[in-house]
Amino acid sequence: MENPWKIKSKQEIYNNPWIKLTEHQVTTPGGNPGIYSTVHFHNRAVGVVPYQDGYIWMVGQFRFPLDEYHWEIPEGGCPPGEDLLVTAERELKEETGLIAERYEPIVEMHLSNAVSDEWAIIYLATGLTEGEAEPEESEAIDIQKWTLEELYQKVEAGEITDSMTVAAIYKMQLLKLEDKL
Repeated sequence: MENPWKIKSKQEIYNNPWIKLTEHQVTTPGGNPGIYSTVHFHNRAVGVVPYQDGYIWMVGQFRFPLDEYHWEIPEGGCPPGEDLLVTAERELKEETGLIAERYEPIVEMHLSNAVSDEWAIIYLATGLTEGEAEPEESEAIDIQKWTLEELYQKVEAGEITDSMTVAAIYKMQLLKLEDKL
């Protein structure tokens, strides 16, 4: 399908090592002038579901933009040029101390495609060995294990709202129902 938006001009408003904000002067699909701002993410988002013996390791941390504490799967950014699996391995080790023998991609998604191009991949990590977490200085992380059923109930109750985590838990529930876990 052809893009119904016509871009008349664009201006970079802000750029840092993580994001770039661009303002576009546009003609809307309805033919009217307008402004559309977009956020470009320099990194790709990578999430990991560490799963073993019916349990999933989760990380809890305070999320600055929301001014709230959240439980999530281990997640991080994959810099341009870095292999996605290398990022998954690093983030799992940093945030939980876990090392996995096997990784399988289970979800690919755009996280907020109305305003950003942020793309994510989520891996299922199995064959886990426990070790010491090595969080970055910007992270104050708690680690807990829950069953898939407990996490599914938390998602359904709106207690877990991180988009990658919600998608991962729903996918894991589907895999369980299909007898693939």
